[in-house]
Amino acid sequence: MRKRSVAMAGMAAVAALALSACGGSTEEGGGGSEGEGGGEGVKIGIKFDQPGLGFKEGDSYTGFDVDVAKYVAGELGYSEDQIEWVSAPSANRETLLETNGVDMIFATYSITDERAERVAFAGPYFIAGQDLLVREDESEISGPEDLEGKNLCSVTGSTSATKLKELHPGINLVEQGGYADCLGLMETGNIDAVTTDDIILAGLAATEANQGKFKVVGNTFSEERYGVGLNKESENCEAINEAITKMIDDGAWEEALKSNTDGTGYEPNSEVNPPEPDACA
Repeated sequence: MRKRSVAMAGMAAVAALALSACGGSTEEGGGGSEGEGGGEGVKIGIKFDQPGLGFKEGDSYTGFDVDVAKYVAGELGYSEDQIEWVSAPSANRETLLETNGVDMIFATYSITDERAERVAFAGPYFIAGQDLLVREDESEISGPEDLEGKNLCSVTGSTSATKLKELHPGINLVEQGGYADCLGLMETGNIDAVTTDDIILAGLAATEANQGKFKVVGNTFSEERYGVGLNKESENCEAINEAITKMIDDGAWEEALKSNTDGTGYEPNSEVNPPEPDACA
């Protein structure tokens, strides 16, 4: 169990003040919203369409990203009813942060040098890897090398799938508009595997409709460090890292991961997970 590097005393009050300062207006596009507790709320960007990670169903928000975001917000002094969830599609994340449309983003947001030119990152809070999802009874596919002559599905425009085909030209790449479409094709036997980040695949397989039908191969061939996206002017990186470390140390991180991937056979790479948050710049 790791020791936390900085004492948490007073962190919540300081972080809340800093978020309030850079939050701005409570109108649309501002970085803060009025919480029911009477103080400034917090706007958090998540995916609305990734089961097991960030998923909206009615007024309910679920997934590993959501659980981590709730924990971090709580450590920063916000109750759950002070959180305003904001849809953060991949193409809009930098703009949402730059315009203070959100205060933080937890949305399978890989830390990259290119993105770091526009936004800041706390974390990482998870390290994913590209993997394969196959039918539960599949025994021949254990990695990319087994896909020669087989049909691999991913979403249109997926750079990870394109790179995989470049390495293994014998793969027949089938593109669909969404991963749910890929799973439908795999269930009927029209494709042999689906590829994207392992935890995204596990979340898809863990849904009630898909339980027992698919499994994650568990042989990753990339590394994606999921960070908490922040505005460049945010002063909350260290406080967020402290919250992530506390979540890992008290077992809540592992509990959240297991509850959102249960029944899929998914096991995170123990060599990198749970991760050690980076030092803030």
